[in-house]
Amino acid sequence: MISRFARWVVPVLLVGGVLHGAVPRRKVIIDQDAFGPGGPDLQPLLLVIQSPDVEVLGIMVESGDGWQKESVAHTLRMLEIIGRPDIPVVPGATFPLVNSAEATKRWEASYGKLVYKGAWTEQWPKETQVRRREVHGPDVVPPLEEGEPAIRPAAETAAGFLIRKIREFPGEVSILALGPATNLALAIRLDDTFAAQAGELVCMGGSFRPSPADNAFALEYVHNPRLEFNFRWDPEAAKIMLQAPWRKITQVPIDPTTRTFFSPGLIKRATAADTSLCRYVAKYAESFPLWDELAVAVWLDPTMISRQETLAVDVDIDGGAAGYGNTLSWPAGKGPGLGERDEQVVFEADVPKLEELIVKLFTQSTPRATTSP
Repeated sequence: MISRFARWVVPVLLVGGVLHGAVPRRKVIIDQDAFGPGGPDLQPLLLVIQSPDVEVLGIMVESGDGWQKESVAHTLRMLEIIGRPDIPVVPGATFPLVNSAEATKRWEASYGKLVYKGAWTEQWPKETQVRRREVHGPDVVPPLEEGEPAIRPAAETAAGFLIRKIREFPGEVSILALGPATNLALAIRLDDTFAAQAGELVCMGGSFRPSPADNAFALEYVHNPRLEFNFRWDPEAAKIMLQAPWRKITQVPIDPTTRTFFSPGLIKRATAADTSLCRYVAKYAESFPLWDELAVAVWLDPTMISRQETLAVDVDIDGGAAGYGNTLSWPAGKGPGLGERDEQVVFEADVPKLEELIVKLFTQSTPRATTSP
């Protein structure tokens, strides 16, 4: 049986009667809103970093769940704690391309309150167990619960870093888009060859027909099945991302994540090792659905997918309409021809296999540094 990693194997050399060879690591750039400490934004980053066959070229950070500056600080501190300060953390967009807090309030006046607004949320719902400080502006970085980072972010923009690395390794770099798409949209607009030179895009975002789960997080989509936060924070950026000429797009929407949950039992299993990483995850873990973790797992091991469909997908960017930010879809090749592309959409995944992957990666030793800015 041919391994799924066979395409990465380089020829071996016979030296002194011994075979010598190497399996190059899969190159990846992670784009994430990265609010912390720990939790559903930073745990997925740890899964990628813990994968021994992966080389993380950089982590791009934009606003979304939290403000960019604060999220950059949380990411830097996490990397220090687990012993991987070599991975570049690159500041990205603070605000969406078009959407704004004021526009969102106007929308809510016509169509009702959004359940979740990320960094724009005025009051955190008690049902969601979110560890948050008082609401603050984008330039405020409150004292970090986990301690202040000594390392600093990269001295370039996320869009610039993305373009530079894709040009350096054309066709080799996968992009994991786990937050709003603002950074990617800016890179696409700055370099119209950017998307085509990437190896593939795996994005967590959108919603089609999810079955509401029996937890508070279902409130976001129970009456609005096409609404999802990443796309709603910056709908214009999501549209630009989805319409770009990627070689391959895999979308992981809300739908397959409704059966997942970072339960206390799973947290205990995933943090059983006596390591800095496990202590960090255990201290800051909260029980959320495994939204971004599933998107990462699908990239790490595509056999995680148990059902997917090829659909034409786009995003509603009519800011005055009730469906602003909603996911639009048609059968493959049957869209209106306004730039929408056919892509692979994941609708079901092997949840026990996902949980076992999380336990395995979190409890093993952290790979040594291999990357350079």
